[in-house]
Amino acid sequence: MDEDISELLKIKRQKLSDLREEGEDPFLRVKYDVTRHSAEIRESFDALEGEVVSIAGRVMTRRLMGKASFCDVQDGEGRIQAYVRSDDVSPEAYARFKRFDIGDIIGVKGLVFKTHKGEISVKASEITLLAKSLRVLPEKFHGLKDQETRYRMRYLDLIVNPEVKNTFIKRSRIIKCVRDFLDERGFLEVETPVLQTNPGGAAARPFATRHNALGIDMYMRIALELHLKRLIIGGMERVYEIGRVFRNEGVSVKHNPEFTLLELYQAYTDYYGMMELTENLIRYVCTEAIGSFSIPCGDVEIDFSKPFEVISMADAVKKHTGVDFNSISEDEAKKIAAESGVICEPRHKKGDALNLFFEKHVEEKLIQPTFLIDHPVEISPLTKRKPTNPNYVERFELYICGREYANAYSELNDPIDQRARFEYQESLRAQGDDEANRIDEDFIAALEYGMPPTGGMGMGIDRLVTLLTNSFSIRDALLFPTMRPVE
Repeated sequence: MDEDISELLKIKRQKLSDLREEGEDPFLRVKYDVTRHSAEIRESFDALEGEVVSIAGRVMTRRLMGKASFCDVQDGEGRIQAYVRSDDVSPEAYARFKRFDIGDIIGVKGLVFKTHKGEISVKASEITLLAKSLRVLPEKFHGLKDQETRYRMRYLDLIVNPEVKNTFIKRSRIIKCVRDFLDERGFLEVETPVLQTNPGGAAARPFATRHNALGIDMYMRIALELHLKRLIIGGMERVYEIGRVFRNEGVSVKHNPEFTLLELYQAYTDYYGMMELTENLIRYVCTEAIGSFSIPCGDVEIDFSKPFEVISMADAVKKHTGVDFNSISEDEAKKIAAESGVICEPRHKKGDALNLFFEKHVEEKLIQPTFLIDHPVEISPLTKRKPTNPNYVERFELYICGREYANAYSELNDPIDQRARFEYQESLRAQGDDEANRIDEDFIAALEYGMPPTGGMGMGIDRLVTLLTNSFSIRDALLFPTMRPVE
């Protein structure tokens, strides 16, 4: 098989060499005036029948006959058939056309018409080779199925699997809808630094780099939070950013080290305000980008038309496992967690045990949209405590189909408490937790000037696209997922 492919590649290169000797080098062409696309011709055939159009795209199939042949041309919107006849394009041009290969990019000028079999087509009067394909597309019937190859060679995946392109068209629409929704609510889109001297705002390991001109170590950002909250302090009351963040962690169906994150902050509200915003944002995206409140997720249907459930982490654990963490001591909590298979380290406290127990035994059971509220203070260093119970904070995570899709707080604006929380995080780092937050002195200084009560929310765009397009892996929502290079 490899020998057959190698021979085909030689033939393709020889065809290019022959064309160049004939003065027909396709790579010297610099433009082609496209007047119509395939979808437009099909959808508006009655108005366009008999019109001379120019289309361009990739040859996907050919049916070569004597003096008349057919080929399917795939452009950015789909496929359309071209009918090429020797008498219409000239015998010389027709002979060149018959030497074209599947995968070549061509331009076709001609009349819009229907064949005797009722196929909407373009009857060519001119046909032009615009780029020569020097490799072989995947075989017609089996296509490109291997996932690793699809992710690594996304350009090929887009050529041969039309449904993949549809996923990324939806992704673009989803992001536009997010922007439209927030812009209508008076939010201002901003940009904050990707390179930072102190990566903060999340529990994650950063990627490190070196700024040669300044002579300092820097990090790729792991979150957008701390810079956006500086803007709230500066008087910009509603801000958001949709940007790439980088976390030096494993790769799975739920995680990619480089991903797109939405973070937004609104002054004078709290996590309940963020619940209302998040629920309405997702409903708006479903309506405008997907066209339905009912979204398939594996074998179940997610119904976004109903109010989202609201339940505390402790109550969710009690509901699904019967364990009431509010009525037991720290030692008992860690013991129960350990007996259930949860690994608790010496540095962990009761809140850590509750969170780990939830992740192992409850998270996957939250199928319909659920706001999981009131997290332990130990795992929430940037969040306001609940006035009625300082062991917990005013925070929620949105769970759908057993996965987390959003994280929101009533933002901590007490600089004294914030310093104490950072110092606790530093103590965790000293005990071996390399994902713990670091003290950010400049951020604490900013807080000391005064930050109004603020609600903030973060949502992974890639995960949202994965959900709304019923994709299995986050890699299916990324055009170029992180991959180990081929040696």
